[in-house]
Amino acid sequence: MRGTKPHMQTDPEAITDLAAPHWLSADAVAEWDRVMPILSERRILTVADLGSLENYCTAIGQVRQMERHLQEHGHVIDVDGAMKRNPAVGIQSDAMTRSRLLAAELGLTPVSRSRPAIREDDDADSLVD
Repeated sequence: MRGTKPHMQTDPEAITDLAAPHWLSADAVAEWDRVMPILSERRILTVADLGSLENYCTAIGQVRQMERHLQEHGHVIDVDGAMKRNPAVGIQSDAMTRSRLLAAELGLTPVSRSRPAIREDDDADSLVD
């Protein structure tokens, strides 16, 4: 799909503070604690967006977990005398892709932040006058 993304607008019912769900991994909780203040300040996160935030934090947690695994075991493993790619490489790659896409949806990437993303309701720039 081509074109510009719709402008995000502040929401009067936006979530401004919420603890991470208890079921998230420690790495995912660390990411939640890092991004929640950013999203709270922007006042764009609502209850409807919590699934995306949870999935984003879970994906970042998996990236970090797989990185620790790869640092310990390497990117290549010996399977019956044959060198094979460590399955953690694919898991990490998939988690990186998911986290990047979700980060863009949440406005957490440099490109998504550079767009005029948050604006107050303003009838002055309405196309219909």
